[in-house]
Amino acid sequence: MSEIERLRQISPRELALLGMQDIAYIRPLITNGVVGWAVYAADGTQIALLPSREVAAATLAQNDIEAVSVH
Repeated sequence: MSEIERLRQISPRELALLGMQDIAYIRPLITNGVVGWAVYAADGTQIALLPSREVAAATLAQNDIEAVSVH
């Protein structure tokens, strides 16, 4: 079975998990009046809170995780 055929037959659960280990997004988060940068997994689960956007992006890069923009 080709990769394209396999992708056409994945279940909704498999589709939801696609990219979970490889993609994350970063957004500002205010906690106790302090701005931090939260890192979220592809499913929206918060996985880290870091002091700056640069540190968050560097942490993702070090772990071979691609940061994506969410609008």
